[in-house]
Amino acid sequence: MTIRVVVADDQQLIRSALTTVLGLHDDLTCVAEVATGRAALAACRAHRVDVVLMDIRMPDLDGIAATELITAELPDTRVLVLTTFDLDENLFAALRAGASGFLTKDTPGEEVVAAVRTVHEGHSIVSPRATSSLLELARKSAPQPPEPAWEALTGRERDVLVELARGSSNVEIGAALHLAETTVKTHVGSILRKLGVRDRLHAVIWAYENGVVRG
Repeated sequence: MTIRVVVADDQQLIRSALTTVLGLHDDLTCVAEVATGRAALAACRAHRVDVVLMDIRMPDLDGIAATELITAELPDTRVLVLTTFDLDENLFAALRAGASGFLTKDTPGEEVVAAVRTVHEGHSIVSPRATSSLLELARKSAPQPPEPAWEALTGRERDVLVELARGSSNVEIGAALHLAETTVKTHVGSILRKLGVRDRLHAVIWAYENGVVRG
């Protein structure tokens, strides 16, 4: 199966470089390269797009607004944000808008390809250098009282969510809660469904924003 990708960046050199890297792999194809957020939205509407490589700062609808529109209208399309900095001030907003993660623009080509495949499979990905900073932003955001979705979680699911928000892997959660790894995976799937979030990363952000975990 070929993963269909849109490259959205207002710098022609970046677009060309990404398109060239994608073209080196038989399972990836660039169906459009565009210079604005509005053009990215139009491309996603016109093609069956699996992944968008999205710049944040673009004219005529920025990457955050475009991400929000794309993920709301086309939930099967994943957005992977590309940024110049490890922790752009807008990255948290992009994740809230529905992005599946982000990479810095100096990420090696093969790592970009691997990230496209990862988000296409339904997982999230964040530049390793920025993970701790991103979670620090989440911790500092003003917590709100837990949403009704919290009440829908079972006691064990709440325990798992707390461990998730602490950055624990499935194996580590299982060890902490005395659960089999397969059971943890089942709980994580149920948590994502009940919270209405796309992946583990957004579950973690939800936990901090709703005061479930405090930094």
